[in-house]
Amino acid sequence: MRVTVMRVLRAELGLGLTEVKPVAGQVLEGAYAGTLPEVEYLARKLRGAGVDAVAARPDAG
Repeated sequence: MRVTVMRVLRAELGLGLTEVKPVAGQVLEGAYAGTLPEVEYLARKLRGAGVDAVAARPDAG
């Protein structure tokens, strides 16, 4: 699954191999942050690649 996440992130964010590893870690831990439309877009792309992904807003407190 990690390889699939990395492939999607590389394609959608234009990251290199060394740049995508920490971002993939954030995505897999649920710690990736961005605007809601950006995160929803990535979640849609990940679901399309077979990864169970959900875009969610962090709790306010």
